[in-house]
This record gives sequence, C-alpha cells and structure tokens, in this order.
Amino acid sequence: MELKIEERKNLAILAAQQAGEILINNFGKISFVNSKEKRELVCNVDLESEGKIVSLIKKDFPEDNILGEEGKYPSSLSDFRWIIDALDGTHNYIHLIKIFGVSIALEYQEEVIFGVIYMPVTGEFYVGEKGGGAFLNGKKIKVSTKKKLKEATLIFDSRLTFNKKLMLSSLDTLVDRVFNLRMFGSTARSLTYLAEGKVDLEIEFSDQVWDFAAGLLLVEEAGGLATDFEGNRWTTNTKGFVVSNGLLHKEVLDPLSSLLLT
Repeated sequence: MELKIEERKNLAILAAQQAGEILINNFGKISFVNSKEKRELVCNVDLESEGKIVSLIKKDFPEDNILGEEGKYPSSLSDFRWIIDALDGTHNYIHLIKIFGVSIALEYQEEVIFGVIYMPVTGEFYVGEKGGGAFLNGKKIKVSTKKKLKEATLIFDSRLTFNKKLMLSSLDTLVDRVFNLRMFGSTARSLTYLAEGKVDLEIEFSDQVWDFAAGLLLVEEAGGLATDFEGNRWTTNTKGFVVSNGLLHKEVLDPLSSLLLT
C-alpha cells in the first residue's frame, strides 16, 4: 500500500499557510470569546482556523485520525494521526499580542514524523522532519552551543496557576542557576526560538500534545534534546517536559527531578 507521506507533508504545509492567513485576516476582529476549564480561552478564530485545517485533511485523507485542541473527531484504524493546534497563543491573540502561530504534527504508527509551525505575523515557517533536519524558511537551523547554565536563557511555563506550588518551587530552584528567564505564552513560539538557538532551555508542566508535538520534533532535528521529568524521551503521551540544546540538559534536569521526587 502506498503511504503517501510526501503528499501529507505537502498538505501540512498548505494547511498551516491557509490557517495562518485566517489568523492574520481576523486579528483584532474577534467576534466571540468563551472560557474553558483552567482559565483557558477559545475564540471564533480558533474554531475557524482548525476547521480549515481539518477540511483540507478530510478532503484528501478522509481515513486519517485527527486530534485537535478544539474539536473531537471520530477515530479510525489508520496509522496516521494529525495533531493540530490551529491557534497556539490564543490568550496573546485575544489581547492583540502578536505572538501566536499554527502548529501541525503528523504522526505515523505513534511516532511524530513531521511537523510544521507557522508564525504568520513574521512570516516564519518552520519544518521539522524525522531524520531530515529542521528548517526555517528553507534554511537549516541548529540549537545553541551554550555549555554553561549561568549563561543560558530559560523559558518557563507561563500557566503558573496549573500547579502553583510545584511550579513556583521549581522556578525558585532554577531561577538563580540561569542567566535569564522568559515566558511567551505560546509553546510554538518558544520551541521555534529554541530550535534556532535564540534560547537554550524550556520547561513546561501543563502543555497538551497539540502544543508540543511539532515543536519538540523540530528541536530534536535541530540537534536538541527533549525528555520528560525522569529523563525519558518524550512521546505524545508525555505530561511535562524539559527541552534543551542538549549540552545543558542534565544540569537542569537533575535538580528539577530531585524536587519533583520529594
């Protein structure tokens, strides 16, 4: 049976571009905002963007499984699954902060093999392919080469209300060990910065798979390392992760793991 992986890759790129156009065209023109659990928001543009991506997938690959942040879709026996965050950075988008993007990952037999992240405001298009490298607008990218934690920039989970006591304890343990700290409110943005060497580390406690599937593959293909809090390689079932340029990973994972085990 022909797998048509290349066709799916091309579709992922097209879908991200078209979804990005929806985000740009509707920026500052939101018609409704609803609250979800845990202080999460969803707006009409989330739904429209995801709807566009899903319609393109269903047109060409109707049997493929789809996991989206906003919608629920019937499962099938297909070995392919699309993992979609059609508007990563919804809170930023709603508040007219131009840090948001589209994230689409393609999974085959429970392994993420391809991912795209599109940041439409800046026109940055990132592609990561299992075993094929990481690229920004067609140019290969690599993680940073920093070896000293004291010189590193750490991105930390901005949803501190998710598990305030644990997250603040973790932040307290790490903040004096690094040079700088950032929170962007968009995992897609954070992981692309890490993949191209602009930052060096990221810790997330509360992300869902649609937040990180494309981005963690991108970082790995750029030479980085992504694990759970016990040091195991990430999977689509991972709950909480550390991702780095690889050179700093153990130095930040060890104190974090010790804290989490106490």
